[in-house]
Amino acid sequence: MGELRPLGDDLTDTSRALAQALRELFEGMEVSVRRYAARRRRDPGTFSRYLNGTRLPPWQVVMDLFADLAEHRGTAVTTETIEFVRGLYGSAVDAGSSPKHAVEILEQQLADADRVSRRSTVRGDVLGDALLDRTHRIADLEVRLNQLEADRSAERERADRLAAAHPDVSDLLQERNALEAEVSRLGRELREAREQRAAAEARCHLLERQLEAVEQQHAAPALALPTTLPSVDSGRSSTSGSGSGSDSGALPKILIVDDQPDNLLAMRAVLETLDQDLVTVSSGREALKALLDHDDFAVIIMDVQMPEMDGYETCAHIKRRPRTRDVPIIFLTAMGVDPEHSARGYAAGAVDYISKPFDPWALRAKVAVFTSIYLERHADR
Repeated sequence: MGELRPLGDDLTDTSRALAQALRELFEGMEVSVRRYAARRRRDPGTFSRYLNGTRLPPWQVVMDLFADLAEHRGTAVTTETIEFVRGLYGSAVDAGSSPKHAVEILEQQLADADRVSRRSTVRGDVLGDALLDRTHRIADLEVRLNQLEADRSAERERADRLAAAHPDVSDLLQERNALEAEVSRLGRELREAREQRAAAEARCHLLERQLEAVEQQHAAPALALPTTLPSVDSGRSSTSGSGSGSDSGALPKILIVDDQPDNLLAMRAVLETLDQDLVTVSSGREALKALLDHDDFAVIIMDVQMPEMDGYETCAHIKRRPRTRDVPIIFLTAMGVDPEHSARGYAAGAVDYISKPFDPWALRAKVAVFTSIYLERHADR
């Protein structure tokens, strides 16, 4: 496991070119496969398959190689090198991505969401026990204080003597107040843990549905859809028909919102092979106008960072409208998927939050899920 394995014999040209580039990056660090895998907490066998081209690595693995090579050499990797490898990676993804790769990504996301759910459940149990203990202690202190107050009311003189004999009354009051403050804090933490668990459970259910949809797409024939499109009614970068309301004879509409033309072109290239009607707009205001013209979108893919009206604000407007509040929204952004950004996205009403660069198969699978849900609802109607 310490030496690089030879390149696979049956590799495609794109996979071979990417594997050779990754091997050159790795060899520049002068370290064994096993040692590097241990450093990054990865499976040595899987990492070795990344380097011999038999398995396509996640883009994060490539970024880790850039960072570790820069640390080893003491100089940053050039932009030209990164863009060159990114191009090879994109070609390998287009030529070699498969439903199995999308399933692996979705399964990893499902495992992460399940881990958050289980941790939230355990933390909720611990906080619940602590809250119950503090509540019992407060009740005990209340009984003792009430007894002292009753004694003082019944007999003032005796109450004075009791006050003299029990100088710790003020201490009891302070202890009770401190416990009440702690109970309030624990209650807030318990509610936060329960909310986090509920969000994680909801994400688990969504990812399970997405996995099922991806597997069913390749286990059964694809759903046949009409190929006749309504007439085009605007000069927007769109293939949607005119008018509003749902048309059972039209393709499901997908609204793509991004202020960068290159991003719109890339997403159209990823999704155009699906049986869907793609509508592309370049701002939040154009998205709201498109939703006024058409109320039958199956899903909305929206960038977060846009001028004038960002994705969060646009999403809030959409969710406030009765006609569009149920349209699922997927945030696609280069801001990353750290808890602060993703929590804000889910709070705004999004059903998913994907970081750029995104996996084309994963995005196609998610869009296919919501398209299937949209078709099922309209078939029932």
